[in-house]
Amino acid sequence: MSERRFDVVVFGATGFTGKLVAAYLTRKRLAGEAFTFALAGRSRAKLQEVRAGLAAIDPRAAQLEILLADAADPASLEAVAAQARVVLTTVGPYAVHGEPLVAACVAKGADYVDITGEPEFVDRTIVKYDDAARAAGVRVVSCCGFDSIPHDLGVLFTVGQLPAGAAITIEGCVRASGTFSGGTWQSAIHGFANAREMRKRAKQARRPAPAGRSARGLRPSVRWEPRLSAWLVPMPTIDPQVILRSARVLEAYGPDFRYGHYAQVKRLATVIGGAAAIVGIVAAAQLGPTRRLLERVRGSGEGPSEAERKKSKFRVTFLAQGGGQRVVTAVSGGDPGYDETSKMHSEAALCLALDRVKLPARAGVLTTASAMGAPLLERLQAAGIRFEVVERS
Repeated sequence: MSERRFDVVVFGATGFTGKLVAAYLTRKRLAGEAFTFALAGRSRAKLQEVRAGLAAIDPRAAQLEILLADAADPASLEAVAAQARVVLTTVGPYAVHGEPLVAACVAKGADYVDITGEPEFVDRTIVKYDDAARAAGVRVVSCCGFDSIPHDLGVLFTVGQLPAGAAITIEGCVRASGTFSGGTWQSAIHGFANAREMRKRAKQARRPAPAGRSARGLRPSVRWEPRLSAWLVPMPTIDPQVILRSARVLEAYGPDFRYGHYAQVKRLATVIGGAAAIVGIVAAAQLGPTRRLLERVRGSGEGPSEAERKKSKFRVTFLAQGGGQRVVTAVSGGDPGYDETSKMHSEAALCLALDRVKLPARAGVLTTASAMGAPLLERLQAAGIRFEVVERS
């Protein structure tokens, strides 16, 4: 790793989120953090346009190297991975385009981070690459954006507020505003269309907790939560899966850990209307003609304007109990899907590249909590993501 040319390579730097990541890294260097990074993608002309935009932030960015690589060309991906400590990718849907880059990173000894929220892709990565990544000493870390850093590290932060060695129950309650990019929409449609395969793969990927410990989900149900003055609605995202993977690895989560994940909704009518809309989209995604119509709603590379993103924010509240104590914590920030996701993604890559001596001696297909834990939490707090204790009792 000491011979790598770049600390971080941004693969997909011409996409909507890729541009935000490249701009964030440029501002980090301008603020004084010392690291090297390069831009990678299929089109030299488009990468040159991105580089010119970054030079307006920091003139040194005009010297950034451009690496040509294509998700359909494994040799080009291996050439990128061989030069990087960490490859950061924004190229989705990951279930379609992601696996060759994981394979290249494992083969060439580079750590890997992405922002997928696709269970199918994560499960397939665990099944196919966990053993090889461990043998190679490589950290493969998916879900390094809003899915699932606020939830995964929020639970890690919350566990630290409770007595050690106790059984712990935590409920994560998500409230967020914002819109979505074309890449996010395409990933969601692909996931809906392959739900049956996802369930099969999830069983193959599940790793048991060590003997004497358990980590399991709470039974989902809709209920009114007076502490939040809101309805809690089970939220079928990848976040609970990620949190339970962390809990099975980390002894700090105690001998018996249980987690439930919910959307926080003010009105029951919103719950009913949202459920009906999701059922309709899932049904339409099963058929080729209607799936293609859904895919045209927003194409890859499109996303919300800066003005739209400035209006967006998120807050995840954790209701926790263990060892006879109760605690309420929260993680909050700005636009969850893009501004904060690009920040989290970038900081995760920098953490793997620059903070290696602080990280757990652990390799394989990992979560953010099991791969980076406290060092990444510190980076995110310094970057403006707020982790706080709201109440103790």
